[in-house]
Amino acid sequence: MNYRPASNTPPVVTNLIIINVLMLMATWVLQRTAEIDLIDILGMHYPASEKFHVYQIITHMFMHGGITHLFFNMFALWMFGRILENVWGGKRFLVYYFATGLGAVALHMLVAHFEINAMQKAAVAFSNTPTPDLLEHFVNKYLGGSWSYAQSVIQAFYDNSSSPELIAQSENIIQQIVVRVINIPTVGASGAVYGVLLAFGMLFPNTQLMLIFPPIPIKAKYMVIAYGLIELCLGITNSGGSIAHFAHLGGMIFGFFLIKYWQKTSKTFY
Repeated sequence: MNYRPASNTPPVVTNLIIINVLMLMATWVLQRTAEIDLIDILGMHYPASEKFHVYQIITHMFMHGGITHLFFNMFALWMFGRILENVWGGKRFLVYYFATGLGAVALHMLVAHFEINAMQKAAVAFSNTPTPDLLEHFVNKYLGGSWSYAQSVIQAFYDNSSSPELIAQSENIIQQIVVRVINIPTVGASGAVYGVLLAFGMLFPNTQLMLIFPPIPIKAKYMVIAYGLIELCLGITNSGGSIAHFAHLGGMIFGFFLIKYWQKTSKTFY
């Protein structure tokens, strides 16, 4: 396989990085000067949320939660994406980038659908049989037990589980948590970046990469497999806090099938 040297960053990767950096700067400026939350406006909300808008399907890919989130995504995009763009050309790389980003959010929303559906059923179960045990389990599972008001109501509910006032307060807490979870926005280019990582591993499987921790060489194909397995395990066990692990997997899965499709339908894949 021949490709042009990637000493210079090609235009699509350059512009994607510039747009992402500018959007983070705009997020900071508007929050501080006008109290406008761009993440809430442009982040991807669950379709059942009152804050959902169709344009968020695209705009969430250019929003990030902070400088660290942005840096790691853009560094990976620059490191691997510039090589892919030099191989594929700008048009094909851009199609691939957005296709994997959309695939990532599609899988993330599908998983979110099942999780939110289970949460809503748990809320109904509490309404049918309001007990302090169910309330504590619900709060700890969907809020991490971090709400001091909820914890005080739980303790009072244990002391007086038949109080109509405490039952009403408990139902209100559960409804607030349901709304809060549904309205959490998803942001970041991670799904598309994981798709880029997958593509690099498929096109250059035996390329030696140097890990930082631990500082050992590893072939690209093994690194991609390791990343995929890690994301799958973290997604299934619901570990890693607010990280959208299934979005990462979605980017890799859609990238894999898109590359396979191109290999079958294109006379000259590269």
